[in-house]
Amino acid sequence: MFKKVLITAIAIVLLGVGYYLLSPLFINIKVDEADPAPKPQEVEIKSAEIIGTTAHPASGSVRIVDDGPNTYIRYENFKTINGPDIYVYLAKDLDAKEFVSLGRVRATEGNVNYEIPTGTEVGDYKYVMIWCKAFGVLFNYADISNL
Repeated sequence: MFKKVLITAIAIVLLGVGYYLLSPLFINIKVDEADPAPKPQEVEIKSAEIIGTTAHPASGSVRIVDDGPNTYIRYENFKTINGPDIYVYLAKDLDAKEFVSLGRVRATEGNVNYEIPTGTEVGDYKYVMIWCKAFGVLFNYADISNL
């Protein structure tokens, strides 16, 4: 009897963990936010290509947008896979040893703005990335050092 209860309990825990890990992969969230730039400019707009990793393909581009009082990281034509516990970081390296969190990923597809906290010197950070906190895994990144 005890063995059946133990096996049932283990199965329930494994199913719960499996659901937590795999269910985000099947959920795509599409967002299409307006560009926070005050007016379309006639100068060339610089952007950085998003680079996916082997297990986490991604596409699109990233721009830094300043609307006056606020600065944003803007993902455009973005597409990636979802995952558990994923965040947008400004980081100095691809291991996210030194970073500023811009919050949870709000979309896996579309055009999305993430506000950079006031007082953050964007030039101190080379990358913007999608990072899985739960597993310490890089999903994708863009080199923003030349923007």
